[in-house]
Amino acid sequence: MKKNLLSILILGLTFINIIISGITMFMVVTTNQKTAKVVTDVANAISIDLGTGSSEGGAVTTVPIEDIQTYSIPDKMTIALKPTPGDDDGHFCMVSVFFSINTKHKDYKKYSATIAEKENLFRSIVNDVFSKYTVDEARVSQDEIKKEILKQVQDKYSGSDFIFEVSFSDIVFQ
Repeated sequence: MKKNLLSILILGLTFINIIISGITMFMVVTTNQKTAKVVTDVANAISIDLGTGSSEGGAVTTVPIEDIQTYSIPDKMTIALKPTPGDDDGHFCMVSVFFSINTKHKDYKKYSATIAEKENLFRSIVNDVFSKYTVDEARVSQDEIKKEILKQVQDKYSGSDFIFEVSFSDIVFQ
């Protein structure tokens, strides 16, 4: 009788163990699927940010190095940044800005001759975009700033993406 009672107890505990294992597996698989989706979304966002070139229709196109011309704003720009709340010090950014231009783009011949003439317009756009950020925001949001500058420059050229990238060099925050 004791052996049968012990066997029934072991059988019951085995069923309980199987049920708990099934519930645990269901919870782990569901969580794992959600985690995999988040990782995939982050990986996609990173690969878009790392891509060079313009995006038409959501696809990133790359421009061969031999088809890239750069236009650099000649002097470093000193830009006053938005005040940080609770900080009485004024902050500035010194930056050299240059634009990458696709020489094989259909609008290159149309607009390339006037790029140097538009330098003050470019300076104004860079100044306006940077001045929207505090020093801490500007340090961590450089990619966002580049995208916003690029969008505004492309809008000035009737939405043409012959200028396909904005880059910073020698950037210093104070």
